[in-house]
Amino acid sequence: MDPMIAVVALAGLIFFLILMWVVPVGLWISARAAGVKVRIFADLVGMRLRRVSPALIVVPQISAIKAGLDTELDLLEGHFLAGGNVDNVVNALIAADKASIDLTFERAAAIDLAGRDVLDAVQMSVNPKIIETSRITAVARDGIQLIVLARVTVRASIDRLVGGAGEETILARVGEGIITTIGSAQTHKEVLESPHRISQTVLEKGLSAGTAFEILSIDIADVDVGENVGAKLQKDRANAELKIARAKAEEKRALAAAEEQEMIALVSEKQAELVAAEAEVPLAIAQSLTDAQMSLMDYYNLRNLIADTEMRQAIAAPEGKTTHSQYSSGLT
Repeated sequence: MDPMIAVVALAGLIFFLILMWVVPVGLWISARAAGVKVRIFADLVGMRLRRVSPALIVVPQISAIKAGLDTELDLLEGHFLAGGNVDNVVNALIAADKASIDLTFERAAAIDLAGRDVLDAVQMSVNPKIIETSRITAVARDGIQLIVLARVTVRASIDRLVGGAGEETILARVGEGIITTIGSAQTHKEVLESPHRISQTVLEKGLSAGTAFEILSIDIADVDVGENVGAKLQKDRANAELKIARAKAEEKRALAAAEEQEMIALVSEKQAELVAAEAEVPLAIAQSLTDAQMSLMDYYNLRNLIADTEMRQAIAAPEGKTTHSQYSSGLT
């Protein structure tokens, strides 16, 4: 074979493949066979030029037309260029139409661009979803702790999906309602006897306001009895008061000990002063005798007076105790 002919044939094949990629004739044939009005150059080739894969737009359009929906290629392409999921939006529209749910393309596109799964929302509108709370701990007024597990049945609200709070908000509000209801019960036995009262009270609070869901029911799956928090708090309070009392008693004891030491020091000081004063008495008497201010007869009279005083003290003193005068010892 002539090399030139081979090169031309290869170039032709490559050109044909590129042409078939740029002009998706097979997709155009499938669309026309399904009744989708699509133009090969204005629509399909234009999508290639706009860097949009024609199959991502035409195939969902075929599904919509076959399901009886009237959608436009321009709307689907615009949603794709905005970053949306065309397949998800079209499937959601088909599911909503079959379930007799009023859902327009504009709202479905808005829900999809808002970051929510529009198909899942439509399915949840038909088949409500059950979400389970974590184990919620609350304390009744009698101080007994209760641990509750609840299951919340919710249904998506299509009109509130854009801007509405999610499942986390529902669970947080339900948990808050359960804690409030248990906390207002006089005893934990009331809750154990009628756990359905928790559901009724929580549902009456209108917890679904501002969320993307409608709460259908709240079922208490499990209630366990926990610690006696009231008794524990009383014990802790008693221990704290005991520590305070001990601290105050120790403070008083230390103060009394300090006062006692101060008193002992004061008494010792006074006793020292008394001993020093008594030690000066003999010297004063001796000086008086020397200076002739006291006669020897006066001295003996003083000794007799002291002896008589000691005798009287000995007679008056309790049995087993004796008295001794420092004056006497100092005068002898």
